[in-house]
Amino acid sequence: MNKEWSELNKKMQASIRKKDTYDHGISTLFELRDKLMQTIVSFKNELSSDDFYAIPFVNAAGYHSKTIAYSLWHIFRIEDIVAHTLINCDEQIFSLKNYQKRIHSPIITTGNELIKKEIEDFSKQLDIEELYSYISEVKTSTEALLRKLPYDALKQKVATERREDLQKLNVVSSDENAVWLIDYWCSKNIRSLIQMPFSRHWIMHVEACLRIMKQLKRTQ
Repeated sequence: MNKEWSELNKKMQASIRKKDTYDHGISTLFELRDKLMQTIVSFKNELSSDDFYAIPFVNAAGYHSKTIAYSLWHIFRIEDIVAHTLINCDEQIFSLKNYQKRIHSPIITTGNELIKKEIEDFSKQLDIEELYSYISEVKTSTEALLRKLPYDALKQKVATERREDLQKLNVVSSDENAVWLIDYWCSKNIRSLIQMPFSRHWIMHVEACLRIMKQLKRTQ
């Protein structure tokens, strides 16, 4: 793991546990996300369209077995779902701004159900410019939510009705590779959701993207 990202993540996690350091912890989270976002934007500047769809580690076990386009979709669909459906109880950016049509996505889910060639085929259909617009809007909306989130809300677990809303929206596939997400998220409190989808989840997938990019440059 990138040492700077890892240290910021550890610092953030420790800080949001205490009321007197909570605000500093949220600021640290934003610093981490800004640094990760710089890397995400660098993909757009450095890679060709084909690179976003390439899957050089198709048979590997791990996050790097995906494509960069898929990885970005996955990070921000999850964040959008968690931030808006599970925490803020409002409409996801994805539906509010008609991003399925804009991105040309055949799915509305997190993509966990896709494997190997399915991931490649899915990635080739995406409009990368619109995907980046979605990424930017989700990041901004999540951080607006977090700025208003009081420390006392962190211990709250996802309400039962939020689970029902999530299931009705069909944004998590019923496939066994995806459906576990519902139990996972709904067993967590808000602090745990901040510590995974909004931070560590980014790190894991961005690092996987960097590994994919390195391999692509090696073979070009």
